[in-house]
Amino acid sequence: MKKRMLAVMTAAVMAMSALTGCGSGGSKTVNIGVIQLTEHPALDAAYQGFVDGLSEAGYKDGENIKINFNNAQGDQSNCTTIAQKLVNDKSDLILAIATPAAQACAAQTTEIPILITAVTDPETSGLVESNKAPGGNVTGTSDLTPVAEQMKLLTQLLPEAKTVGILYCSAEDNSIFQANIAKDEATKAGLSYVEATVSNTNEIMSVVESLVGKVDVIYAPTDNMIAEGMAAVSSVATENGIPCIVGEEGMVTNGGLATYGLDYYNLGKQTAAMAVSVLKGEKKPAEMPIEYLTDCTLTINEEVAKTLNIEIPAELAK
Repeated sequence: MKKRMLAVMTAAVMAMSALTGCGSGGSKTVNIGVIQLTEHPALDAAYQGFVDGLSEAGYKDGENIKINFNNAQGDQSNCTTIAQKLVNDKSDLILAIATPAAQACAAQTTEIPILITAVTDPETSGLVESNKAPGGNVTGTSDLTPVAEQMKLLTQLLPEAKTVGILYCSAEDNSIFQANIAKDEATKAGLSYVEATVSNTNEIMSVVESLVGKVDVIYAPTDNMIAEGMAAVSSVATENGIPCIVGEEGMVTNGGLATYGLDYYNLGKQTAAMAVSVLKGEKKPAEMPIEYLTDCTLTINEEVAKTLNIEIPAELAK
């Protein structure tokens, strides 16, 4: 009898422990490891949106969760080192911001749930079996931008443009994916194009300089390396009278002419909502399709437009 009572009491204690260790109201601290590829406005905004989204759902850093943030400074070897550390630290969940960071984490664990964001096409990047049915421990949000609409914006702002330089990093899968779309859309718009690729930040200025006299406008997608070096891009381009249509708002702020793009803060919050479902045990990454933002925002750098003597059409003016 005593043994049976002891067994019942033990089972009850274990059940209570399990309950108090789950969800935002439990006593267990949830460890969330974060790896961000590099520092630039879009990725920073995605991270902040993720943190704020968790907080709004009751998961507050320093209270019931502990966020271990790491920036890889744009270095792939750093991504691998950080990913290994997050796995070794037994993170309960990992957030990977940008494709190289996500790939590094996915290579280190098939057990820990990985939420990704600022990844254009997870399927093409080898992170999931398919965007509709990930099938493993990775899911999250895509920052696939409306390239067709961006190319239309280019023709609206620059109706006389004939040739576009497509500027991107040749080492990033997301950028290659977007560049291929941009080529198709440029052709559909009656534009010829010149590819201009970089493999490291030191090449940016020289590659942009090589476009002078060859193109009327530069198009740069949501490329992490180009976004990080956008000030260098714009300094050369603007000085030589070449406007830049870019993939996201932060690149406009740093010297691009315009974009029709995503709100990365909202993208981060959307990723947080997915993470909450995982943390609560409601869903598993394998069964959660990659999600997309449907709302985009027009952003025009009026100062750059004025410098380049570009008149903003009435239908685009604020």
